[in-house]
Amino acid sequence: MLETSESTRIDAAQMAAATVAPTGLTPQAKSFLWVAGLLLVCYAPILQALVNQWMNDEDMGHGFFVPAIAGYIVWQRRGELTATSFKSNPLGLLFIFLGACQAIVGSLGAEFFVSRTAFLVSVFGCVLYAGGWKAIRMFAFPLFLLGFMIPIPAIVYNQITFPLQLLASSVAETVLKLCGIPVVRDGNILELPSQKLSVVEACSGIRSLLSLSFLSLVFGYLFDKKVWMKWLLLGLIIPIAIAANASRVTLTGMLSEINVEYAQGIYHSLSGWVVFMVALVMLVITHNTANAIYKRICRGQDAPKGA
Repeated sequence: MLETSESTRIDAAQMAAATVAPTGLTPQAKSFLWVAGLLLVCYAPILQALVNQWMNDEDMGHGFFVPAIAGYIVWQRRGELTATSFKSNPLGLLFIFLGACQAIVGSLGAEFFVSRTAFLVSVFGCVLYAGGWKAIRMFAFPLFLLGFMIPIPAIVYNQITFPLQLLASSVAETVLKLCGIPVVRDGNILELPSQKLSVVEACSGIRSLLSLSFLSLVFGYLFDKKVWMKWLLLGLIIPIAIAANASRVTLTGMLSEINVEYAQGIYHSLSGWVVFMVALVMLVITHNTANAIYKRICRGQDAPKGA
């Protein structure tokens, strides 16, 4: 009888565990899911317009990958998430409210950047309300990545692109002259014997700069756990992107002297993809070089002083 009752209790405990396991969400997780669902409903018009811009604006083609990769990073830490006890912070509701007010102001003023960043403010508030500052620290990196899905404001975009256009055209002029190709530069326009090349906003390098900046952070997170490495790659990707884009303009000028069609249409688009892949390779080489220097320094410090 004793063995029978003991086995009955064990079976009952197993059934209870099996019943709870599929729905083993903490109260904080349930609160987060509810608030997150409401955020998606409330911000649906803003998010729909944002997705439409990702589809139609080549500068923001990477926008589709931002929430997917941020979600993947959170999913990677699901074990740590379930093992950590979080404490809800009511201050998160204030951020959600401020985000809602910002979204209303941005929508009324037709200011897309204000209304879209309001969603990020509300997401921050949602995480803070559900898990407190501990959750904010745990998910600081994916929250930071979400900023890359928001297009740069037009006033800032214009201030950045024109100097990049002048820089790319200036570098291309210098290289073309060194290669023996006569060229005259007027601002962002290159006068070649065969044609005029205009370094427009799309060729300024801002497109590759945004995408490569995002990829450098993701690359650093996935393949290197050193915090300083992430910021080093982010800082170095700026000159890499500028150099790669200047190389594209120079290459276009050289090819146009062979055949004018090589500077147009599919050839021009293909050169952009080739240069982008070259920039990615340069990013990997930079990472490997920095790691090699770091390991050599560490070995030198660990070596016996008398050696």
